[in-house]
Amino acid sequence: MAKSPQVTRRTAKKQSEIISLGTELCERMLADLERAKRPVLTATKCSLDNSLYNPKVGFLTPGSKKVSSELNVSSVKKMSRAIFMLEILLRNVEISNINTKRELYYVAKGLVKHESKLRPLDFQDQDESDSVIDFICEMMEAYREELNCVADDRGGQTYSKQLVVQETELDGNVSTIDLSTLGTAPYQPKNRPQNLVLSAREPIDFCLIIESQGTANTLVANGFTKRHKCILIGAQGVPSNAVRAWVRRIQEQLRVPLYFFGDLDAYTMQNIYRTLKAGSAASLIRNSDFCAPEVKFLGVLPEDIAKYDLVDYAVKESDLQEGRALKKARDALSNDPFFKDKKNKELKAILDWLVKNKRRCEQQSFISVDPRDPQMMEKIIIEKIKNGNYID
Repeated sequence: MAKSPQVTRRTAKKQSEIISLGTELCERMLADLERAKRPVLTATKCSLDNSLYNPKVGFLTPGSKKVSSELNVSSVKKMSRAIFMLEILLRNVEISNINTKRELYYVAKGLVKHESKLRPLDFQDQDESDSVIDFICEMMEAYREELNCVADDRGGQTYSKQLVVQETELDGNVSTIDLSTLGTAPYQPKNRPQNLVLSAREPIDFCLIIESQGTANTLVANGFTKRHKCILIGAQGVPSNAVRAWVRRIQEQLRVPLYFFGDLDAYTMQNIYRTLKAGSAASLIRNSDFCAPEVKFLGVLPEDIAKYDLVDYAVKESDLQEGRALKKARDALSNDPFFKDKKNKELKAILDWLVKNKRRCEQQSFISVDPRDPQMMEKIIIEKIKNGNYID
């Protein structure tokens, strides 16, 4: 079993700490105004040019760059909106109320509608209020969940005949879910996987995270989880915060090998696998709890195409979506600290291969190896795991 990397763990902020941080921020701004000094709001810069990668840590971490807003004619609206939304969030924390980002947008709209003096702060669309919430989190270095704000995250649909989940709800009640009793229905953890305690009815051999939810469903329907002591997760494309936190929970509590099975293309390598394994530049303050550094890339690998005579396709740069993915891949090879680190040279080599050869191969292509055998994809997955045909 792979040794877990040494990671810097973050201590969750308590309700009282969140309220204290928010109150101090507002009091500091007020004190500056009373001294005729322009208040300044400073936040961690969450972008690729402020991203650091250390293989011993295993995920992208923030550098020293900050973004600041000083009170002036051009920034007054942004700063006022930040304090307006912060008040809404702190009120929720005080009364233990939870809202989605969408609901907070309408809370703000409702307050503006009933209080005419707030009209200059009105949000025209949700993107505006979302960016303010993100800015507040980056200022306080707090997760939005700690501010009782949850995205409508889809959790990874999870199947297993061995996994047992104990969930502590916000009111303190504890629920126990034995996944073996769910048949072919999935268990889908939501927004706060940190509230979950995992155990196994019997030893679990591995966890398989599949890019396509449809492929995950097919494997389960055809008996994959009955024949193998495993956890199978359908990631549904780019992994949401809920998926990433859930896989991290499995990594930490169950200590089973983790494998990612997805398409061989530039988009999957950058936006899906790298985000699952090392987090994202946009989530620098969250990556310590929202990625799984131990997850291995099972494929599709470039050598699988020849080995299994897989169906693959040419990538056309004239296609808007494919051209954008190739452009981002070239940028990642030059600027992404994850792909530039020598520990990830094999993953970089795959991205390099994709850019140079302009080919792509979907995970479902393994079915074409023997279309009369409904277990062919399963057999290849298990063969690859047993033979170590993956990239760490």
